Amino acid sequence: MIRVALVDDQAMVRVGLRMILESEDDIEVCAEASDGAEAVGLVRELSPDVVLMDIRMPGMDGLTATRDVIAAHPEARVVILTTFDDDEYVYEALKAGASGFLLKSVEGDALIDAVRVIAGGEALLAPEVTRTVIERFASAQPSPADPENYTPPAEAIGDLSEREVEVLQLLARGMSNQEIAEELWVSATTVKTHVSHILTKLGVRDRVQAVVEAYDSGIVLPRG
Repeated sequence: MIRVALVDDQAMVRVGLRMILESEDDIEVCAEASDGAEAVGLVRELSPDVVLMDIRMPGMDGLTATRDVIAAHPEARVVILTTFDDDEYVYEALKAGASGFLLKSVEGDALIDAVRVIAGGEALLAPEVTRTVIERFASAQPSPADPENYTPPAEAIGDLSEREVEVLQLLARGMSNQEIAEELWVSATTVKTHVSHILTKLGVRDRVQAVVEAYDSGIVLPRG
């Protein structure tokens, strides 16, 4: 059973989410909170598998709550819920350890699938906004004089192999394992192995954190 906590200051939003999720036999809503502080306390007490977190709430917002939830219960997977497709808070929440985000307009079936994906240890980025959010708010770093011939700094690459850097750059474009496999003419299993090695070498727990690190370190450049 996948245990989910719902965090949103609007009661009707929580009711709608609960109805969708509890229509499935393998998902249980174990907690509801109307603000970040309440959410942190419930996570400490109940240890849910997945936390659906509104980013904008009065009092403790979703960004601060995400940091505190992960500090209190590192195994919890936080999914940010937002109505903004270019909200800087989403990127900051990903940097804080969230495993992905969804627009509040997401269809019910997609929400259910997302909860299962996250609970299974994968990361999730709403495909329609992945590049917008990551690239827009990773662009604080100075641009190189010649981006076409840009080479990532050696200290950023660290122990990553040339192929692993290539896979990470494709991950940062929002590509799935299968899409990367087709791009590189290798099997999806091989890509999965590369991704696993990348996570280990970067010291991050999922693909989202790997992409954030890729931009922050300069392995990948935001597009102009």
